[in-house]
Order: sequence, then C-alpha cells, then structure tokens
Amino acid sequence: MGNQKNSGRVAVIGGMRTPFVKAGTVFRHISPLELSSHAVRGLIERFCLDRESIDLLVWGRVLHDPRISNLAREIVFDLGLPSSIAAYLVSNNCISSLHAATDAADAILGGRAEIAIAGGVESMSTVPVLFGREASEIFLDAGLARSTAERVRALLRLRPRHFKPSPLSFKENSTGLTMGEHAEITAREMGATRDAQDQIALRSHQRAAAATEDGRLTAEIFPLAGTARDTIVRGDTSLEKLGRLKPVFDHSGSGTITAGNASPLTDGASAVLLMSEERALRENLKPLAFLRGVEYAAIAPRQGLLMAPALAVPRLLKRCGLSLSEMDIVEVHEAFGAQVVCNLKAWEEGRGEEAIGAVDPEKLNPLGSSIAVGHPFAATGARIITTLANEMARRESRYGLISICAAGAMAGAMILERP
Repeated sequence: MGNQKNSGRVAVIGGMRTPFVKAGTVFRHISPLELSSHAVRGLIERFCLDRESIDLLVWGRVLHDPRISNLAREIVFDLGLPSSIAAYLVSNNCISSLHAATDAADAILGGRAEIAIAGGVESMSTVPVLFGREASEIFLDAGLARSTAERVRALLRLRPRHFKPSPLSFKENSTGLTMGEHAEITAREMGATRDAQDQIALRSHQRAAAATEDGRLTAEIFPLAGTARDTIVRGDTSLEKLGRLKPVFDHSGSGTITAGNASPLTDGASAVLLMSEERALRENLKPLAFLRGVEYAAIAPRQGLLMAPALAVPRLLKRCGLSLSEMDIVEVHEAFGAQVVCNLKAWEEGRGEEAIGAVDPEKLNPLGSSIAVGHPFAATGARIITTLANEMARRESRYGLISICAAGAMAGAMILERP
C-alpha cells in the first residue's frame, strides 16, 4: 500500500460474529484468541475475501491476558494470514471496537490501507486470575534468581495466604464504584424509574427474539460449538417476570437496576469489514453503508459515569450538519436500561450540549441490543455497526446513529449513511 490519501468514502461491507453467550456456559473453555479467530474466519469466508488483499487488522479487548500482548497479531498468525498484515490491539472499555473501526477507517482515508478488518472480543469465562502484590513479588524474585539456592530462598517466603487469588475488579479505579453503582446514582438523580428501565429490557428481548426467529440476527452469526444463535435472548419474558427481580447494586430499598434490566456478562467476538469506496467497486462488493462521522467524548465520573453520550451525539450531529430526527435508526448500547433512559432524557432536555430532541421508540434498537443480545465488552461496537448496517440496507434507510457509553466516563458515537 502507498500513502496516497483516499478521496472517497469508507464503506461498511459487512460483519460476522460468534454467537453471544452467557459467561461460564457454552464458551467457557474457548480462549479469546479462538473466539477472535473464529469471527475473523467467518468474515473472510462470508465475503470470499482474498487473504492476500487484507492490509490491516485492528482488534479490541478490555480484560487483557498478560501472556498475549498483541492479540490482533496473534489472530493473523493463528489463521495463517499473510504476515504482511499490520495488526494491533486497542482498548477503551465498551467502545474498544468502535475505536478499532475508527482507526481502520482513518487508515483507509489516509491511504495506508484499502481493506481492513476491525473488531473485538471478550471472554468473561477466561478472565485471568491474579496473585496478590506480595505473592507476585515473591514469584518475581524467584524468577530473577541467579542460582537455585536464591530461588529456593525466595519461594520459602510463601505462606498459605499468598495463594488466595486476587480477581480482577470491575470497580472504577478513580471512584471505587462499579458501573452499576454509578448507574444507580444517575438513575436516582435523573428520575429513571424501575418501570422505564424494565420497559427498555422487555422491548430489547422481544425485538431480539423476533430478529432471531426471522433470521436478521442469525445472518450475522458464524456458528461455534454447536451454537448458531445468541443464547441470552428471552422472547418469553414479561414486565411481571422482570418486576420480580431484586436490585443488585443498591439494596437500600430504592435500587432500580436488576439482572433483568442490565446487560449480562457475556462471551463473544465480532468483526466488521471496511474498504475504501474505490476498492469495494473493484472487488464488486456492494457496501451496506458508508461512515459519515465519528465522535468521542469524555466527562468527569461525578457528572454520570455513563452519560458522555449526552455530549458525543449532539456534537457529532452538529458537525455532520444533521438532526436527530433525520436518523432512521438509532442504536443505543444497553449497558443498563437506566443508562438508556437517562441519555435519551439528556438528548431531549440538553445536558452539557443543546437539546436535540426525542428519539422515536420505533427507531430505537429495532433488533434489540445488549440487554438481550449480550455485551462482550470489546465486541459490542463491531456488533452494533454490523447490525445497523444490515438493517439500514434492508430498510433502504438514509442515516443510522450509534451511541455507546463506556466506563471511565467516556462515549463514542458514529453515523452511517447510504446514498
């Protein structure tokens, strides 16, 4: 590839992914590398892609395996892809694969690539279990010992307490609170009721179930381990069933977030194929959509850990010269039903940016989203891009909007368009 700037647009050709499954179940023995390679293999097979034509692979992951520093590059080797493919890892919580797609698109626009694969993976079933700091120092001393005697002396310092595992924490380092605890605070401050959150969850399951049965969601899935559909979707749930669930983050009696109106811990991987418009034409591939714009935003956690979409989306619409009402489909990542309710309210009323209006419920997540489908952290962005682009093509929509909140009080937004 040369470095001549591409004068055209970045095309979304399509995407493929593994099924999304509840952590600790079907994929509990499948590594993140295996999940990742499976999604990329499915993408290559689905679009009959010449492996020699791939220029770039950008991959996301949130919970890292310290034994694999660059998972993206290992995907290249695992699949036997040409070693000339540049590949690197990105990480920014739930917007990781949105960042991966942004980086790939920037490379295409900059003339550094014509064909790129972006995506991400999360395996909550295989999260590394760590030793505590004291035990780690002992093992490090033993590993650096210059003689057997020094190694033995180091290891003799070990006590039974040192073998107690130190699991990864989902708390924000800056606040000491989990995302769910932060979401409860924001829900209370903004008046997001339990019923409104459960309504979001119910609609997510009902729509995801319908899209599974009619094949819209299963069309983007490359079956794995005898599983060909997302296993978390519950089309038979109801407000009554959701209402019987107890709050999981606030046990004071005023909590509203439950296992039913929050996204579950999920295993899965997702990949999306991006090309320059010119290359897509040469390959005789019809784009599903084109990238119109991307925006990222960051706020202080005290302003609402998952409320940065209140800034990212209005800024993106303004920069693109578009309005919320012009969006035919609006895909909002469902980290929690509370977060969806609060960000919709922020867009309607204005929170840090001018109000942009209300979202028509019929346009919102028409195939369901993360509460029902699942949320493997770094795979969600690529999954949403794929789902949105496919649905836009089916409906012949003009514009589609993506909004994804992230831990660390950040967010990403993207607009897809069709001619």
